[in-house]
Amino acid sequence: METRTTTLDRRFNPLLVTLLILTIIGALNWGLIGFFNFNLVDAIFGGGAREETTGLSRVVYALVGLAALALAVLSPRFVRGPTRQPV
Repeated sequence: METRTTTLDRRFNPLLVTLLILTIIGALNWGLIGFFNFNLVDAIFGGGAREETTGLSRVVYALVGLAALALAVLSPRFVRGPTRQPV
């Protein structure tokens, strides 16, 4: 018996949710930098100066960047509705 994935199942895929959360964190951080010149990631993980960034902050930036890249590549698969099979 073949099981088909519904759009709802794809929408709540844990990988997709994780990628979306990391991408939203990155977008909010860039918004704070653009509007208020405030870097939330550096404020949380250290590295207050513009030229200084802690290793942990760099890890967060790398994860956000990879999440955005993965989301850009994988999102078309999740956005499409279920495939219709001929009757």
